Amino acid sequence: MSSAQFRAVLLTAFFGAVGAAGAWYVGAPAPYLIGPALVVMLAGLAGLKLAVPNRLRDACFVLVGISMGASVTPDIIGAAKRWPFSFFMVLVMVVVLLYVAAWILQHLFRLDRKTALLASSPGHLSFIISLSADSKADVPAIAIIQSVRVMALTLAVPPILSALDMAAPGFTGPQQMMELPVLAVVLLASVALGLLFTRWNFPAALLLGGLAASALPHVSGFISGQVPYWIMNPVYVVIGSLIGTRFSGVSVSAMRTAFIAGAITTVVVTIMAAACAALVSSVIGVPFNAALIAFAPGGLETMAAMAVIMHVDTTYVGSHHVLRLIFLSFLMPWAMSRLQRNGESKS
Repeated sequence: MSSAQFRAVLLTAFFGAVGAAGAWYVGAPAPYLIGPALVVMLAGLAGLKLAVPNRLRDACFVLVGISMGASVTPDIIGAAKRWPFSFFMVLVMVVVLLYVAAWILQHLFRLDRKTALLASSPGHLSFIISLSADSKADVPAIAIIQSVRVMALTLAVPPILSALDMAAPGFTGPQQMMELPVLAVVLLASVALGLLFTRWNFPAALLLGGLAASALPHVSGFISGQVPYWIMNPVYVVIGSLIGTRFSGVSVSAMRTAFIAGAITTVVVTIMAAACAALVSSVIGVPFNAALIAFAPGGLETMAAMAVIMHVDTTYVGSHHVLRLIFLSFLMPWAMSRLQRNGESKS
C-alpha cells in the first residue's frame, strides 16, 4: 500500500468514526451505518481521496452474512406453519415491489437496467452494496436511493402508527450473543464457503458464504446467538464508510436526481406494502400495526426494534423480515445473472 493509499484509508477511518459518533449522539436510526456514509460522502464531495481496503471490505461482508444467518432460528419454521398466507404474501410483495420500483427508476429517471434493479431492492442495503461493488452500476445512485428508503421508513412508520393510535411504549431486552469459539468456527466455515462460491462465480460470494455457514446451524438449533455488537458495530462503520466513498466525484445535480428518485419510489412501495398489510390483516386476523411493520421494506434491525417498542408480536415481525432478506439473498443474484445473460444474448 502506497503512502497516498494509506493516507486515504486513515482519512476514511477518521471520518467514518466521526460520522458514527455524531449519528449515535443525536440518536439517528442505524447510526453506525448512516453516520459514516453521510460524513464520508461529504468529505468525498469536498475533493478528498478516500478508500476502504478490499480485504477489509470482504471481511465485513463475511460478518454481515454471519449476522444475517444468525437470525434464521427454529422460530422461523414454527412461524411459517402459523402464518403460511402471510409468508406467501411477503414473497409476492418482494417481487412486485422490486420490479415496480425498477420500472419507475428506469423509465421515469432514465437509470440503466442494472442500476435500477439494484436500487429497487426492497431491503438488504449491505448485500446490495456488495452486489454492486464490482459491477458497472451507478453505485452512488444506488446508495442514495436505498438510504432514502431506509431513512424514510424508519422515520415514517412510528408517526403513522401513532396517528392510528396503534403505538405503545416498550423496551428492548438483552439479546443472546454467540460465544467467541463458536463464532470462530462459523467464521472459518464462512470463509471456506465464500471462497467456494467465488470459484463458482456467485455474486456477493463471501456474504453468501457467511449466510449459509451461519443459517444452517442456527435454524437446526445446533448453535444460537447473534454476532456480538462490539464486532458488528465497527463492521457497519466500515460498510457505511464504503458507501460514502462511492460519492467521490459525483455531481450535486446527480445526487439531487437520485434523492428525488429514492423519495418517489419509497412512497410508492410503502403504499403498496401498506395495502398488502391491510389485506393480510383482514384475512388472518393479525393486528394491522404488526402487519404494517412486518411488510414495511425497512432495515431488519430497525423494524425488529420498532416491533418491540410498539408492543406487537416480535416473532411475527422478525420472521417476516428475515424471510424477506433470505429471499432477496437468492432473488437478487438470480435477477442480476438473468439481466446479464439477456444483455449478452442481445449483444
